[in-house]
Amino acid sequence: MTIPSQTLVTAHPVQDATWWRQAAVYQIYPRSFSDSNGDGLGDIRGITAKVPYLQRLGIDAVWLSPFYPSALADGGYDVDDYRNVDRRLGTLDDFDEMVSALHDAGIKLIVDIVPNHSSNRHAWFREALASPKGSAARERYIFRDGKGTNGELPPSDWESVFGGPAWDRVTEPDGTSGQWYLHLFATEQPDFNWENPEVRQDFLKTLRFWSDRGVDGFRIDVAHALMKDLREPLPAWADMPAEDETTDGTHPFWDRDEVHEIYAGWRALFNEYDPPRTAVAEAWVHADRRGRYARAEGLGQAFNFDLLQSAYDAGQFREIITRNLAESEVTGAPSTWVFSNHDVVRHATRYGLPKGPGRNGPAHAWLMSGGTEPVLDRELGTRRARAASLLMLALPGSSYLYQGEELGLHEVVEIPDTDRQDPTFFRNPGSEIGRDGCRVPLPWTAEGVALGFGATAAHLPQPAWFSSYAVAVQEEQDGSTLGLYREALALRRSLQSDEQLKWVDEPNAQVLHFVRPNGWHSVTNFAPEPVPLPAGTVLISSSPLAEGKLPADTTAWII
Repeated sequence: MTIPSQTLVTAHPVQDATWWRQAAVYQIYPRSFSDSNGDGLGDIRGITAKVPYLQRLGIDAVWLSPFYPSALADGGYDVDDYRNVDRRLGTLDDFDEMVSALHDAGIKLIVDIVPNHSSNRHAWFREALASPKGSAARERYIFRDGKGTNGELPPSDWESVFGGPAWDRVTEPDGTSGQWYLHLFATEQPDFNWENPEVRQDFLKTLRFWSDRGVDGFRIDVAHALMKDLREPLPAWADMPAEDETTDGTHPFWDRDEVHEIYAGWRALFNEYDPPRTAVAEAWVHADRRGRYARAEGLGQAFNFDLLQSAYDAGQFREIITRNLAESEVTGAPSTWVFSNHDVVRHATRYGLPKGPGRNGPAHAWLMSGGTEPVLDRELGTRRARAASLLMLALPGSSYLYQGEELGLHEVVEIPDTDRQDPTFFRNPGSEIGRDGCRVPLPWTAEGVALGFGATAAHLPQPAWFSSYAVAVQEEQDGSTLGLYREALALRRSLQSDEQLKWVDEPNAQVLHFVRPNGWHSVTNFAPEPVPLPAGTVLISSSPLAEGKLPADTTAWII
């Protein structure tokens, strides 16, 4: 790997080791945030230029999705070099300037680490392809002989998460067809062999590289997939449970118990810093297994995707919140709350469609129909998204926000097939449309070729309706979603207290009412009719009050 010379940055002077426990974290998908040089792709300098916007928004930290050199076979999650910046996004000097600007604004930085797989352009994988079977270079990845008379069949019938087979055959250095390599995701993303000590040591080197540059924490991509059991015979695909259904740690590649040995080593490294570096696991695992990733001797926190997968429903929300806070009591780790990210349909759109469970639910059918079936009630979705977000920001624990949700952005469905980039679209023709609709570059102004994103057309086309959601437009509007987020985040920072809440039972089960230890009440009306408000001063509401009552699909904070 290339290891450019380092310019170390000084961490923000406020050394609060617990800052992450109730932080508001804003996810930036760098290629779609802000383009500083007019090439149609967002970049590091674009982020630095928008630090005043982030500071005014009121967030505590930025989570930066991959910015490493990449062919973009999977939006940057196919990493060529873990200790460098993609030249199209900038340089390490640009990265250092961004870190300094964020820290000067009181904003921490969490970066994405992608440990399950590299790209097929990574120096190690190129070396593996040029090396013979059984070589040390191939032992860094997962190569296996094929089945059949001449090895022409893959080692198993396993399927990739993105569709199609999970094994690809390579051409050996002598030009003959040879072994197969495992890729749980795209063909361009070969899985590392985490039994290999060299792999383990190199990732420790990477974590130290970025920690020394001032990075405050890490988001661990596919944290539950690193360890595999590839003993023969490999089980048939049809005989294996889904990734979030296994409860005993024996799945061949999802959520194996041995993965926590790796994270114990990472935690030892993180704790060498003052304050310790933080980490949060992306682990789509059974709820009973999530706490293992959040242990203090491991990563310390794990994403809770339960609200994201829930329908907009008072009963489901209350059960999920209660269960996750009980889990936090056991593990000692704060919960995380999230409604949108770079992998799912934006929640303003999900909530404007008929109820349905899952990451995308009925939104999948809506996407596949080109946005016609079922019918999207855009106004209802926006109203519910505002209410849900205000509820989330009142919960104890950390809140993860995805760029553009503070603008109330909906999913973009009107992307021509010729402009799509997501591998799920190409590997599943006719059955998947991909995740590009939540990754369309942000609108900063109502005019211009890229609506203020940059000086030339954006790498994903922005629809005409984006202009009415632009930052510049909302800054001039009373009651805008941007204004709501700014006000809520400022209030949240002043109101946060102990990581507890107490439910207040209401006569109407469609009303969720809880109070934090300092007397901060959050009340959400999921019912179709207005309901009375409890006594106190209303600090903020997601929609205007109706003659002193809380309207449908509205949250209010009261003290």
